[in-house]
Amino acid sequence: MCDNCGCSITDANRHLVENDRHTIQVLEDLLHENDQQADHNRSHFDELGIFAVNIMSGPGSGKTSLLEATIHALPPGLRLAVIEGDLETENDAERIRRHGVPAVQITTGMACHLDAHMVHKALDQINLKAVDILFIENVGNLVCPASFDIGQHSNVLLLSVTEGDDKPAKYPVMVRAADQMLITKIDLLPYIEEFSVDRARAAVRDIRSDLPVTEVSAKTGHGLEPWLEWLTAMSAMRRTMARRQRRSHDYVARQAR
Repeated sequence: MCDNCGCSITDANRHLVENDRHTIQVLEDLLHENDQQADHNRSHFDELGIFAVNIMSGPGSGKTSLLEATIHALPPGLRLAVIEGDLETENDAERIRRHGVPAVQITTGMACHLDAHMVHKALDQINLKAVDILFIENVGNLVCPASFDIGQHSNVLLLSVTEGDDKPAKYPVMVRAADQMLITKIDLLPYIEEFSVDRARAAVRDIRSDLPVTEVSAKTGHGLEPWLEWLTAMSAMRRTMARRQRRSHDYVARQAR
């Protein structure tokens, strides 16, 4: 799907490049550079007390709808910004902006995920000093986003009832990388008899028994409260850590005088 992350190399064609040390070295260098940039991004967030959330899912799972519902349901005073990742169009960023929240669209072209360099470039368009929570909506893809650090503090995985309850078992890498999982579009359950919440939860437990799973509906607001409480608590923790870090730096600076 894309050349920069190496996902174009599969078990079926690996023999074509396995003896090409240059190809392997290029891929390793790209991943190393990405991780360094991700650490740089995260240091900015840590310094400013920003909680950065990477939202991952397949296409059409309701990532943007969840963000729209979240924008209106979070307690007043929490300042938000959004980075949107898609192959093309500004559609999702425009939806977020209509709610009065700054949003930057990243169009990746052919790349099937965001990387740390793309995110860093997008940060130049956001006043980070006016942000408490930064949502990064990754490209709709159930494989690659889980493997690329973009500087986030937490990964949130969405699974909609329209996708099928077998997706956790089919895409375990995403489940292993997640810190929270939301089963979305729960309001459609009466119309999709094939989806079983119990089967989906069991599939998740087989991979990550400790992963919190919440059923939500962006349309009705069902189940949003635990999600909002988690966001609020994590944001408060990040702000507290930033204040402590600033006090520590100030103390060291005073001692050095």
